[in-house]
Amino acid sequence: MELTNEFTVRVPAERAWEVLTDVEGIAPCMPGAELQEVLGDEYRGIVKVKVGPITAQYKGAARFVELDAAGRRAVLRAEGRDTRGQGNANATVTATLAPEGDGTRVSVHTDLAITGRVAQFGRGVLADVSAKLLGQFVSCLEDTVLSEASGAAPAEAPSEASAAASAAPAAEAPAPDPAPSEARRITSAPAQPVDLLEAGGAAVAKRLVPAVVALVLLLWVLRRLRG
Repeated sequence: MELTNEFTVRVPAERAWEVLTDVEGIAPCMPGAELQEVLGDEYRGIVKVKVGPITAQYKGAARFVELDAAGRRAVLRAEGRDTRGQGNANATVTATLAPEGDGTRVSVHTDLAITGRVAQFGRGVLADVSAKLLGQFVSCLEDTVLSEASGAAPAEAPSEASAAASAAPAAEAPAPDPAPSEARRITSAPAQPVDLLEAGGAAVAKRLVPAVVALVLLLWVLRRLRG
């Protein structure tokens, strides 16, 4: 299924690009997500969701498959599997940034494939949930990462010496470091599960009603048989 969302942040596009492509920096603002380790350009962690008493935990990894700084377009590929083996989720997320006044408009297109218990809610419910969770993410982002950025002291004008150094021919870049053989652990607070019933509101509740009615009828039949 495909989901489309938009949001704006109150910082210039250049700064928004730096922030939104810094996965470690924005991970604490992602509802239900916990970044656990990084290996090369791959980010590994878990995402927790729940519906009432039922909790599902997806363990997976994500990496950028495209980073176009000039066009301010980023494509992230994420894959996860329910730790109980009851479903999986794969998503390709494309984010495009564009200046809007003094801020930046971010358009997010998600191509999502999901199986298991969460998939029962369908596109309509998941679209409502994703919009609400994105709103929570943006609020957290503006209250923490972006507020710190806007409060930073402006950079000083370059001195004549540094300007001359900048004008000089660039030295040959050193060879890149070899890819690490071991993952770097990330210390972070445990993720709190995203409550789909709370996030989806009436839409999720409506989908749960048939299941609740069926359960009540089943209990009633079992009682009659035992009687």
